[in-house]
Amino acid sequence: MGSRFLGGLRLIGFMLASLLVLLVQGSLLKIPFFRQKHWLILPPQYHRLCCWILGIEIVLKGKVSHDQPTLWVANHSSYLDIPVLGSILKGSFVAKSEVGAWPLFGTLSRLQKTIFINRRPGDTDTQRNSLSDRLAMGDSVILFPEGTSSDGNRVLSFKTALFAVANMKTGQDQKTLAVQPISITCTHLDHVPLGRDLRPLYAWYGDMDLAPHLWQLAKLGKIRVVVECHPVVRLNDFGSRKALGQACEQQVAAGVSRAISGRNLVAPLDIDDANQTKAA
Repeated sequence: MGSRFLGGLRLIGFMLASLLVLLVQGSLLKIPFFRQKHWLILPPQYHRLCCWILGIEIVLKGKVSHDQPTLWVANHSSYLDIPVLGSILKGSFVAKSEVGAWPLFGTLSRLQKTIFINRRPGDTDTQRNSLSDRLAMGDSVILFPEGTSSDGNRVLSFKTALFAVANMKTGQDQKTLAVQPISITCTHLDHVPLGRDLRPLYAWYGDMDLAPHLWQLAKLGKIRVVVECHPVVRLNDFGSRKALGQACEQQVAAGVSRAISGRNLVAPLDIDDANQTKAA
């Protein structure tokens, strides 16, 4: 399925863009002022470029939280969620520790100050402290609470242990941390709706191999991904991390359902739009 010529061009473009950002971002991070204040200038531009190269068309619904910091919580079906969300949100991802050892992707993750955690149950306190420390520094964080990737047709149950970080107070008004649920759904290939059986062209889960999946995607036409930003919620609106996590899960699942059914669809996102740059 798809064009081998197009796939080759896209992968060459992806590798060149990645090598360039490795060189530039890696060099800039050696400068203390840049490392502390401006390290997030380049990553969104890189992610937007990668989406363009790979033919990923983003449809944005809702408004991105302006609160600093914000904990963004989203469903997860593919490694492609990283450039999609990275092109819209300015923050650090939370990833399993194994990702740090992946060739290329591990290095790219470290350049965006990804928080690597062990997902063993006994390490919950360490995981929570890692997130709390980063949020306390004022950095926003992007979390996938399912703990794994799905087939893209449904949202798995959210693990709520890390929602405990939402009890921290932020800002002059000392409100609890802003938490924004986000739904990510792959919906179309070349403007044709994807059915349940074809959604794994985007989704990467189970025992799928990364390289063949990326090669197949690169050969295809334009993939449309709907990103819906739901209203910000806070822990003190729900009383417990479990209630907060369940509410976020319900919002995210409803967004995925709407996107799959095609309800309330808006125009594709122009990643160069000045308004979106402001919102990001």
